[in-house]
Amino acid sequence: MPRWRNGRRSGLKIRFPYGSGGSNPFLGTTLDVILETPIMNSLVKRISNLDLIRGIALLGILGMNAVSFGLPWAAYWNLSAAGSETGIDFAIGIFGEIFLDQKMMGLFSLLFGTSIVLFVDAAKERGHRRPVLLSARRNLLLFIIGIIHSLFWSGDVLRLYAICAPIVLLLRNWRPRLLVAFGIFFVIGPATLTLALQPLFLSDGSLDMTTNWAMNVTDGIGLGKYWFVGSSTFGATVGLFFLIDNFGRALGMMLIGVALYRMNILQGNRSFRFYRLIAITGLIIGLPLSSIGTGWLVTSDFSNTIALVSLIPNTLATIPTVLGYIGLISIWNSKVKNRLHTHICAIGRMALSNYLFQTVLGIVVLRVVFEQGTLGRSQIALFVVFVWALQLIWSKPWLDKFRYGPCEWILRKLYRW
Repeated sequence: MPRWRNGRRSGLKIRFPYGSGGSNPFLGTTLDVILETPIMNSLVKRISNLDLIRGIALLGILGMNAVSFGLPWAAYWNLSAAGSETGIDFAIGIFGEIFLDQKMMGLFSLLFGTSIVLFVDAAKERGHRRPVLLSARRNLLLFIIGIIHSLFWSGDVLRLYAICAPIVLLLRNWRPRLLVAFGIFFVIGPATLTLALQPLFLSDGSLDMTTNWAMNVTDGIGLGKYWFVGSSTFGATVGLFFLIDNFGRALGMMLIGVALYRMNILQGNRSFRFYRLIAITGLIIGLPLSSIGTGWLVTSDFSNTIALVSLIPNTLATIPTVLGYIGLISIWNSKVKNRLHTHICAIGRMALSNYLFQTVLGIVVLRVVFEQGTLGRSQIALFVVFVWALQLIWSKPWLDKFRYGPCEWILRKLYRW
């Protein structure tokens, strides 16, 4: 049983522990629940499940973000661009592409979508007169934090989530099946644009200036830093694609997250057989698709001619793989409650602090202490393990002493001000 802090009984209600409530992937919220043992036990499992998913997603996302901290941007998508000097480097890069790339962001996005519903519902339970306005205020603050964060690292995701949040607020009461359908469309739809965009580029990665598109956008950069180490910026065409793709994947997974919450899946309350089914089915579909995309690039020697269309298999793999991970994590949460489980849940409960802390360490170690581009993927992987260890060590002791993580506490004070 969790330790209850600031437990407050009011009639037949009791304030939920820690205020973690499974709200924002980066924040907790306090829930008032009916004081009945079966319901209380169900909610404890739900929050534990969400915290565990959030913690694993945060640890996993560092595995990909660290590549952009320590290597040129092109190395994130093009394994041959930099950082793959040895066989171990290359194997680590392939592992990241198959198991982490897009999937960890997918898990994060699911939780952010869920958090919007939980936050508004919790605010209503507390009797707040304008819960949607309170949620909008919190997301505005996250957007501001994201802008500040992006001054140090351009890969920030907080701004994107905050921009998508109003749409999720508007659609949160739609039927789950409709949310899933729209979510799939937003995730997969942008990737299909690569079928039209790839022919616009020549074999050297530059834009074919004879096309009507090229003459209208006057894009003289082509693939740019998306594929080439020597380039310092994205071409207009590639930049526009990623703007649409990132928005679509974030919004789509957030909508699916709302649907999975409405369907009582993310809470961890379904049967063992259900989670085993989605774990097996999701991974059987998703991992081969990711492997096909990565294998396609490897066998083509990372040819410029498939730089964009090779994204399609991995994008198609995102939803089933994420569902597979949810199945595995939910099974673990229901079966084993060891120290590792407890410490990963603690990471998830103070995810905003840990997310920003990862960036600080990544910039300082991989760009200041070591010059960016001088380390290989295997050395960056050691850095990732080091940060994992730090966050596993510090998160639970902090929460044993304080109710919130430091950044969570500041943000909570600001949006309640």
